[in-house]
Amino acid sequence: MVERRLEENAQPETLSGEWRSLVNDWSADREAFPKVSWNKTMMWIFLLSDVFVFTLLLVGYMAVRLTTQEAWPDTGEVFALTIMGHDFPLLLIAIMTFILITSSGTMAMAVNFGYRRNRKMAALFLLFTVLLGASFVGMQAYEWTDLIQKGVRPWENPMGAPQFGAVFFMITGFHGLHVSIGVIYLLTVAIKVLKGDYDRRGNYEPVEVAGLYWHFVDLVWVFIFAFFYLL
Repeated sequence: MVERRLEENAQPETLSGEWRSLVNDWSADREAFPKVSWNKTMMWIFLLSDVFVFTLLLVGYMAVRLTTQEAWPDTGEVFALTIMGHDFPLLLIAIMTFILITSSGTMAMAVNFGYRRNRKMAALFLLFTVLLGASFVGMQAYEWTDLIQKGVRPWENPMGAPQFGAVFFMITGFHGLHVSIGVIYLLTVAIKVLKGDYDRRGNYEPVEVAGLYWHFVDLVWVFIFAFFYLL
């Protein structure tokens, strides 16, 4: 009886020790992610959560489009760019897509030069990426303005199915918010690179972490372009 009581009293202490070890392993990032830094892990977790959000938005869009009773507007006509009296279907959207894909390349170059400890070139390509991202946001603002002038609202659409406006403003607006945040984020990182903060720290990993975010934003736009504008 005495031995059984001693074992029962000792069990909570054993469990407490196990939990303490688990917490220490996760917080120190030694056992769970031995080769991945904590900052990079947290960025991946954030991006994974964003994958779920954008997936739900695109699935919801497809469900609405397939079940609506009214005709879905022809995106080639709705988003046509008029130049010298001629309409070019999806030309603006194609330019926006090219800009984002190009910015993904400049971001990769920034990461590459960062790990080479080439501060000036890393900052230069970061600023190139910021410029391309800002250009994309500006074009998206023009796209929104043009659509609003045509009478499209989140609650109505004179060109067909009323759900079109709600879906368009929700999906492109949420993505545009991510791009805008990314522009500010990359500009902040570029300033820190120019100031030599990462040189003094001896680690350019924050540039790579920022690159993960930017590549994700670019990839999401590819899916939006394919599902919303091309289908």
